[in-house]
Amino acid sequence: MDAVQIGSFLLAAVLLTLAPGPDNLYVLTLGVTRGRREALWTAWGLCSGISIHTLAAALGASAIFHSSALAFGLLKYLGAAYLLYLAWQAWRAPALQPPAGLTSRPDATSAVASAAVLWRRGLLMNVLNPKVSLFFLAFLPQFVTPGGLPLALQMLLLGLLFMLQALLLFGALAWLSAGLGRRLLAGPLAGRAANRLTALVLAALGLRLACSRGGI
Repeated sequence: MDAVQIGSFLLAAVLLTLAPGPDNLYVLTLGVTRGRREALWTAWGLCSGISIHTLAAALGASAIFHSSALAFGLLKYLGAAYLLYLAWQAWRAPALQPPAGLTSRPDATSAVASAAVLWRRGLLMNVLNPKVSLFFLAFLPQFVTPGGLPLALQMLLLGLLFMLQALLLFGALAWLSAGLGRRLLAGPLAGRAANRLTALVLAALGLRLACSRGGI
């Protein structure tokens, strides 16, 4: 694995991470509607799921979703059901109070969900999407070098690089969107509107996953 190989991989990874998709859309929505803390911990959970998909791709386990429509469909509908469940929870959640200062939003968010719950939510959202497994199964082998390190080890290292750059970009997105949310959600009805927006985004992502077909 030389510098050119790693550089080309990181460039492709950054462009793919910045492209509009369900993960960065959800982090953006959380930053605006729920605050920096919730967006950051959820982003960490989403990125942690990359390690599981990478391991599955390196061991060849992800190929089952390419060869078995039943396995793909089961995981797809399970993931969609989980997203719709989160949407229902967000719709019924008590309204957050508008932030009074720079530190009030993290405090309000911590009352809604603990860091472990937020991390687990992001992890499950990522892991229960079979299209992510198929993506890594097709993407990582394009950057391995035959005759060098074992191919599985190269894929694991590339997956780690992908996870780190995604975490940095998602973290920046969470940080910036939270600052925007403080300005947009300052009215008396902001808390309930934030819950409704989060629920609608989650429901849209769930329906999108449920309607997706096999392949990348």
